[in-house]
Amino acid sequence: MAGMATGCGDDDGSGDKSSADGKVTITVNGLPPATETANHQRFLDNVAEFERQNPNIDIDAREGKMDPQTFAAKLAGGQLEDVFYVYFTDPANLIAKRQVADITAYTKDFPVVSQVRPEILKVFSGNDGKVYGLPYKNYSLGLLYNRTLFTKAGLDPNSPPKTWAEVREAAKKITALGDGHIGYGDYSKSNTGGWHFTAELYSVGGDVAVKDGDTWKAAFNNDQGKQVLQQLKDMRWTDNSMGSRQLLEWADLLQLMGSGKLGMYVATADNIPTIVNQYKGTFADYGLGPIPDGKGTLGGGEGYMFNAKASPEKIRAGLKWLTFWFTSADRYEAENKWSAENKLPVGLPEPQIFTGAAADTQAAADKKYANVPQENYAPFVSAAASIPVKLEPPNAQQVYAVLDVAMQKVLTDKNANVDQLLADAEKQVNTILATVK
Repeated sequence: MAGMATGCGDDDGSGDKSSADGKVTITVNGLPPATETANHQRFLDNVAEFERQNPNIDIDAREGKMDPQTFAAKLAGGQLEDVFYVYFTDPANLIAKRQVADITAYTKDFPVVSQVRPEILKVFSGNDGKVYGLPYKNYSLGLLYNRTLFTKAGLDPNSPPKTWAEVREAAKKITALGDGHIGYGDYSKSNTGGWHFTAELYSVGGDVAVKDGDTWKAAFNNDQGKQVLQQLKDMRWTDNSMGSRQLLEWADLLQLMGSGKLGMYVATADNIPTIVNQYKGTFADYGLGPIPDGKGTLGGGEGYMFNAKASPEKIRAGLKWLTFWFTSADRYEAENKWSAENKLPVGLPEPQIFTGAAADTQAAADKKYANVPQENYAPFVSAAASIPVKLEPPNAQQVYAVLDVAMQKVLTDKNANVDQLLADAEKQVNTILATVK
């Protein structure tokens, strides 16, 4: 790789590596580790193709993604890449601290930017309306369910529950099949309980945290927070539709779904291939519907931003790279073909980042190479545009750890006091949020 060699002499992302012959070298991260053989090579192959098409640009590709624990040190030490990977929860803070470059003036030369969904581009925009990065992909949570169990329980597999009340009734019917069947599953350990509490709270129109002036405050100790915990408590202890085994964390629900014993749980689409590949499930068995009640859903995603010290030449080169591959509707054809040839799933219902012609281009490429039953995900897809996607709260993992306790209590103690659990969690979360700047 030419870029690998040219980048070795200067690790400072702020340095202008434009050479006398007009070449510019940019450092970018996001290169998968060499242990992920196929994905690692695909990244390098795309770099090579890009460099053939753009002989005046060299890519110095590096492993790694956004790590909030090391970001400040990389920035201060001049080690931050020119174009670097972020999660949707990162841009607002980076923009506020002026640690990223304003790329607004350059985006007019890249028409695809105008077709990015406004609510997603807003994630990479400041309060001043200026743009500081571009999205790569996004996700949101829906209701993953076993279509085969729905049929056995007399439920319509093409019409999953639209409300939490319907979830409760469907869970009873699946549990009534006996033989260890569980109607509905939920998390309560290793921060996954707090994560799901957040998603379920969003679904009924609530918030975990809200900004009050310059400070953040907990916002879940109310009727909406009580609704979430009370329904889970009722399903666990009154209906007995959640099974006796609790304190579940991420892999547990995937394994249960793969076993054919679990009816429903809240999940993202990417759970489906994991259930199939790791837990012996079958694609035909699983459907995805919108999050019940649909007043909001927890979502997120990934994208790339630019080093605040990047030169205009580097920003233009970086935008060429991003709109060649990551933020490119035209690239879906080649990527889907590669994925299908490598037996990776194509056609899962991930929310799209584009509108207009770009969205049509992506949809056509997905349909052409789809190797999963897209009709199983139609309920999720048809509702996606009407459900607001909300991001994680500040200091999310610390907040989730506190909310885990409330989830654990209602699922393991039939005498749990929902009001007291919410009040206790509110105090702890407010202490955590007080540190957010």
